[in-house]
Amino acid sequence: MPRLLVASGEPSGELYAAQLVHHLRALEPGLEVFGLGGDRLQAEGATLVAHIRDLAVVGLLEVLKHLRHLRGVFRRVLDEVDRDPPRAAVLVDYPDFNLRLARELRRRGVPVVYFVSPQIWAWRRGRIRGIRETVARMLVIFPFEEALYREAGVPVTFVGHPLVDLVGPAEGRADFLRGLGVSPERDVVAVLPGSRPQEIAHNLPGLAGAVALLHARRPDLEFLLPVAPSIDAALLEPALRGLPVRLVADGARPVLAACRVAIVASGTATVEAALLGAPMVVVYRLSALTHFLGRRLIQVPHVAMVNLIAGRRAVPELIQGDFTPERVADEVAALLPDGPRRAAMLEDLAEVRSRLGPGGASLRAAREVQTLLHPEKT
Repeated sequence: MPRLLVASGEPSGELYAAQLVHHLRALEPGLEVFGLGGDRLQAEGATLVAHIRDLAVVGLLEVLKHLRHLRGVFRRVLDEVDRDPPRAAVLVDYPDFNLRLARELRRRGVPVVYFVSPQIWAWRRGRIRGIRETVARMLVIFPFEEALYREAGVPVTFVGHPLVDLVGPAEGRADFLRGLGVSPERDVVAVLPGSRPQEIAHNLPGLAGAVALLHARRPDLEFLLPVAPSIDAALLEPALRGLPVRLVADGARPVLAACRVAIVASGTATVEAALLGAPMVVVYRLSALTHFLGRRLIQVPHVAMVNLIAGRRAVPELIQGDFTPERVADEVAALLPDGPRRAAMLEDLAEVRSRLGPGGASLRAAREVQTLLHPEKT
């Protein structure tokens, strides 16, 4: 019975990991899976060494605060590998943890598939040398990543973006809104502050200020905030007290599909919004020290993934000092009515969708992993 280690440390990567394992089980019915993940991966039959709710940390200072705990998780994973070595490992995103894990797995003779590339094209490009030494195959989800790895001598396959399959066309908007007590005739603004507690702490106050300004200008607007599975709704209440924001437990996609405009924390949710054709304003804020240290290392002209895929500023980015309630409210207000600006953004988002590849990314990734589970057949 093949045994596979899967390691994902945050919600978006865990979603992709669960989809990959789902397809792998169809290809390998007796597969045994263990590692790091969340409820989705556990639902696919994986045995968890640790849960992502204890791992999703963003920012240099925040990582330092949790370093002792993360080292303990790292040690527990390796203890399980040593107890019963897996035939292969799939490491999904979460690079600060997973690139170190890849080195230890290589020392133990466990071949590594890395699914969802570390953002070496954005910062710390020197990491590609370590990847070349430790990763048997890199599976990338953005087309511009493939040439970068191939030129560096890393075995690489562009499999496409898993969200293409997971984010389908918008259906049932009216029924969805009515179920929330919202008239389908009202304009909806989606508010997505992030999926980690640190992101909530840094992003939500500015978003709450923007909601207050927009509500004052347009009392008819409806504001929906999908609560990520990794977030306790109680974290949101202090910043939102007194504001007309409805919390939605059904996930981000139906909210993004129903909205007129979205305010989205930079990350995977921006790709979901693009796939659903939702005009957006991208925001993000880090701790002052993390931003000061990190900005010296950034090597790309854009922060939002949508803009990186488009190769231009397709959606506005309000990052750190530019992220003020007034700027957010102004950008949202400009996108609410029909007009040239909204039409141009919709065209750009359609182009981004076309660049993300066809459906079937998770199945293609599963087949690549299967070749390492059975190297004698390759």
